[in-house]
Amino acid sequence: QVQLVESGGGLAQPGGSLRLSCAASIKSVYVMAWYRQAPGKQRELVASITTAGRTYYDDSVKGRFTTSRDSLSNTVVLQMDSLKPEDTAVYYCKAVQAMGQYEYDYWGQGTQVTVSS
Repeated sequence: QVQLVESGGGLAQPGGSLRLSCAASIKSVYVMAWYRQAPGKQRELVASITTAGRTYYDDSVKGRFTTSRDSLSNTVVLQMDSLKPEDTAVYYCKAVQAMGQYEYDYWGQGTQVTVSS
């Protein structure tokens, strides 16, 4: 059974740091990504990383968030620094599996990140 297990998150003060991890028990994953969804807002892409190590960051987190990946263990990490109250959201990990001409998306259960003094 395919699983994405997220860990980390919690409460941080503005300017603080948190670290999220996501372990995927799935093969042929070529992109792993982090999304977030704040109350009343749509889910949005925060960062992603490919098997080749190519990364993408939303403008709102550039310079503050860093994503890295261990391809052998299929684990992706999101290091969040200089946190702001507007970073408060439920964060989701997504794995994109490539199977021939098809792609399949798998989602983690989500983890709450709250930035507040």
